[in-house]
Amino acid sequence: MANHNAKPWQHTHQFVRLNTDGERNTRYVLYLTLVTMVAEIVAGTVYGSMALLADGWHMGTHAAAFMITLFAYYYARKYADDPRYAFGTGKVGVLGGFTSAIALGLVALLMVVESVSRLLNPEQIHFNEAIFVALIGLTVNVISAFLLKDHHSHDHHGHNHHHGHQHTHHIDEHEHEHQASKHHHGEGQSKAHDHNLRAAYFHVMADALTSLLAIGALLFAKFLGWQWLDPTMGIVGAVIISFWAWGLVKQTAPILLDASIDEAYLQQMVDAVEQEEQHRVSDIHVWPVSANHHAAMVSIVSPHPKEVEYFRQKLASFKRIDHLTIEVFTLAESHSLAGGTDGHGH
Repeated sequence: MANHNAKPWQHTHQFVRLNTDGERNTRYVLYLTLVTMVAEIVAGTVYGSMALLADGWHMGTHAAAFMITLFAYYYARKYADDPRYAFGTGKVGVLGGFTSAIALGLVALLMVVESVSRLLNPEQIHFNEAIFVALIGLTVNVISAFLLKDHHSHDHHGHNHHHGHQHTHHIDEHEHEHQASKHHHGEGQSKAHDHNLRAAYFHVMADALTSLLAIGALLFAKFLGWQWLDPTMGIVGAVIISFWAWGLVKQTAPILLDASIDEAYLQQMVDAVEQEEQHRVSDIHVWPVSANHHAAMVSIVSPHPKEVEYFRQKLASFKRIDHLTIEVFTLAESHSLAGGTDGHGH
């Protein structure tokens, strides 16, 4: 048997977005957060300030979130070419974003518990000191938010990989023809999403919002005596942060669970194949392999099938598909398309 070279049919499965700017800026924000945290804890201990101590440890929760973000970047980069990951490490950043979103939700829950406790059992507030701490927090978070704003860096690994398999099925024989892969850069890609960086950004924005609400509430409490406003603003802030966390969970969870692409897009792909009456899509799956890339498997059945390349060209305009696998099943002319096949020809 001839020794065939399989190289033309081989292609990479690396769908990972390396956001080097985001990773570098997250590291800067982590350093800034750690320095502020240590300074506030030391000052709080030396001067006996509970406000400084509390904010210092609160900064620690955000530092932990930034560590999750940086670990996700590191892991995705280190194992980007590891064959153990079928489609690369493109979902690691999504997982980092999901994990941080859960942490953000827990922070919001703790804020509600603390705020309700202070509403029921009011504590004496050292207004000048508390406002000073809130201003420090707001300044640090405004700088951090500027650094973490996602500018949607270019995708270094965004390729379209279209791979075809043709299976010819008759009553008494099986023939398999494999069409060569064709690699080309994806055009018309939708705006890139870095959920890992977005989660870190939300942590900073949550802290900034908390500081801003606290400053307003403390000023009203100091000059008008509305001490109930401080814990009330804590609850308001927690509700807003919860919405942010839930929004991030809704964005990341479907990607992690291989949710199908939207129904309208799926139908357009089916319609493109079934323009000719004799061709029918017997099976189609389109799912995310990263935050910004999709894979597709399409099974086509026809009594007079075309080459796989023909169907690949029909689907070439669907730029959201980065890895396309096509299989074509041929039925004998005497067989009806509706009769006795499960679409897999076996």
